[in-house]
Order: sequence, then C-alpha cells, then structure tokens
Amino acid sequence: MCELFCLSSRLPTRVTFSLRKFADRGGLGGHNVDGWGVAFHDGREVRLYKEPEPAGDSPWLAFIQERRLPTRLLVSHIRHATRGALSLANTQPFARELGGRTHLFAHNGRLEGIDDRFAASKVRFRPVGDTDSETAFCLLLERLSPLWDGGAVPPLAARLAVVADLAGELRPLGPANFLYSDGEVVFGHGHRRTQADGTIAPPGLWCLQRACAVDAEAPTPSGVTIEPGAGPQEITLLASVPVTGEQWRPLAEGEIVVVADGQVVPASLPSSRSQT
Repeated sequence: MCELFCLSSRLPTRVTFSLRKFADRGGLGGHNVDGWGVAFHDGREVRLYKEPEPAGDSPWLAFIQERRLPTRLLVSHIRHATRGALSLANTQPFARELGGRTHLFAHNGRLEGIDDRFAASKVRFRPVGDTDSETAFCLLLERLSPLWDGGAVPPLAARLAVVADLAGELRPLGPANFLYSDGEVVFGHGHRRTQADGTIAPPGLWCLQRACAVDAEAPTPSGVTIEPGAGPQEITLLASVPVTGEQWRPLAEGEIVVVADGQVVPASLPSSRSQT
C-alpha cells in the first residue's frame, strides 16, 4: 500500500527529506514503485514536488536535500497504484485552493464505489486525474467550501465535523487512511492497512509527539533528518508505519487526530454530533 508521512512543528525546522532510505519503500526493492510527492507548507502556499516515477531513482531527491527548506508543516506520499495511470495527475499529495490558501490531501487505501457518491454531489471541485483518492479529496473540499466562503478561518470543531462525516462514509468503501491539511492544522485519519502478515487491519496510521529537543539522528535510518532549531521545539509526526525506534502510538480504527504547531490539539465534534 501507499506510505503517508507528515511533520508538524512549533518552530520552523529544516527537514532533510531526502527519501533515500525512506523511499526504499518506493524504489526497486519495495512494492511502492509508482510515484512520490512531498509538500512543504509556506504560509498559505506550498512548495510541492512530485513525480510519477519510483522515488528511489529520482534526481529530484538530491535537489530537495540540498535546498534544506525550513518548514513547520510537511506532507509526503509514496504511491503504490491500485487505480489510475502512472501519471503526474494521479500522483499525491493533491493540492487545491480553498478560502485563499492551498489545501493538501494524501490517502492510503482503495475506496470502492467512491465515484457514485461523487457523481451525486459534484459542483465546484473536480478531479484532474482518475484516482479514488483525488475523488475523495474533491468530495471533502465540496463539503468544506461553505465554511470557508466567509474569508475567515472556520472554527476547528466545524471543520472536524465535516472531516469526520466524510471519514465515516469512506471507511465502508475500503482502507481510508488519509492526511488532510488546510495550512493551519492537519487532520490525520487512521483506519486499516495491509500489515506485515498480509492481513488488512488497524492500525493504518501512527503518531509520535516529541516535546523536547529534537534528536536529529533518530529518524535518519528511515531517510528523514530533522534538524534542531534555535529554541525549544515541539514536533508531531504521523506516518503509515513508525520511522524511528521511539514509542509511537497507533491510531485506533476510525480515529482522527488534529495536529497544529507541533502538538496534537484537543478537539471534539459539536455536542450534537458524534463520530461514526
């Protein structure tokens, strides 16, 4: 299956996301050989690099490593194609404008029947490619768009309610692990994924919080180097599988975590609603 990775930090940090080791999952020795993408949030915009080729073979990786871009929010995806051609349009993360900022979405899994739901609701957002993942993103943005029409950042509880509703609709269709970022917060939804023994089961996403000085070497064996900053740092990582030997927490099936400024944000649905 595809691999998801997200970093959120309180202070800007330089992430050497070379993918050299991390992307062995996307190279000739792994199963995910169908494309990769990494997005660095920069204010309301993102620096998005992606290719429909194996990550382990890409010369872009050296370029990203050399740039050492500081960021407070990074989202990455390595693709194992289950639907759609090997093309740039089908390579994640997907990016769209909403409310005057760029939103990102990356999904791991396969969603059978998503097109029927989309056909009944599409208005503004339409897929550029032909993946179920991008279709799910367009559905999400369609439902979020009324909240952003006023120009201000919508209340977190309202955004979470929309994300939770869609996640509840996606889970019966197949594995529905995803990362969705609106530039302010990241919503990470854990469901099921293909485990090492071949079963499809939770966890589909893992979380690590680090409220101390960054150990720059800890993630290095997995291809991600996080440089220590000038002051006290707080970092939260989300990934399909742990990328360090630290104590990662597996997300429960159907759990949504909200991450901002390097912390998991206590967030709940409006009192009249509940997550399915």
